[in-house]
Amino acid sequence: MATTLAGRDLISLLDFTSAEIERVLDLALELKADARRFQGALAGKTLFMYFEKPSLRTRVTFEAGMTQLGGHAIYYGAGEGKIGVRESVVDVARNLDGWVDGAMCRTFSHELVVELARAARIPVINGLTDRLHPCQALADYLTLRETLGRTRDVRLAYIGDGNNVAHSLMLGGARLGARVTVITPKGYGPLPDVVAAAREAAAATGARIETSHDPAAVAGADAVYTDVWASMGQEGSAAERSRAFRDYRVDRALMDRAGAGAFFMHCLPAHRGEEVTDDVADGERSLIFRQAENRLHAQKALLLLLLAP
Repeated sequence: MATTLAGRDLISLLDFTSAEIERVLDLALELKADARRFQGALAGKTLFMYFEKPSLRTRVTFEAGMTQLGGHAIYYGAGEGKIGVRESVVDVARNLDGWVDGAMCRTFSHELVVELARAARIPVINGLTDRLHPCQALADYLTLRETLGRTRDVRLAYIGDGNNVAHSLMLGGARLGARVTVITPKGYGPLPDVVAAAREAAAATGARIETSHDPAAVAGADAVYTDVWASMGQEGSAAERSRAFRDYRVDRALMDRAGAGAFFMHCLPAHRGEEVTDDVADGERSLIFRQAENRLHAQKALLLLLLAP
């Protein structure tokens, strides 16, 4: 499967061109439609998976994806030896180069993944850092394309914390020509340099990247997206965040402000009753479990394109 993506890293969605992201989404849809066609495509390939943060979706979808493609995944938790502490990042990279065909890392520090990718010859995939979550955004835009038939000019309203998910939705939307509005309380907005990078990328595709503090900015959205108010590592500020975000809960009233046709999205896990009410999460226009399923298909496409000979 010759491709310009073979051997590449995915740290940020800006690492890929618009056409390359579209290629990942195209292949993901092919995989979802006929998985048997790709059985054995990664036979003999091994993926190293490093986790500092626990995850249901990231671990299961990457491990199942490698298995379904005929390869193998190795789980390595930080409790067994934290990269950069027990052993330098460069030394770990040089060891992995001799053992495996790719690495996926789910960490707190974004710089750790950047450094590992810089030092390693094998492809490195960002499975989540405190700054970015590109694999989630790939699954989200796959879900939007599958549901709405397009990503260009899709109106996505993200409401809540301006976190790693919000960042990757902006960067992915910029590459794909979407209209992304990130709505947060004051003091909890996305990082200015990420917003600037997304807007610069958007200039080439006609995308629109906007920020707001007004929940009413969901009006006219094709989809309303939220995430937990306190991510892993922010538990100490959960009470303060709960007060700051109370007017940003996605409930039926807020979905009505978006419009009768608006879908609901969440990367999960959800803190039901906090950032979203049960009737929205379980409603007929909720896409949350399709998003979760599409993590598998999007990541299988990514693995094929990066690891296949």
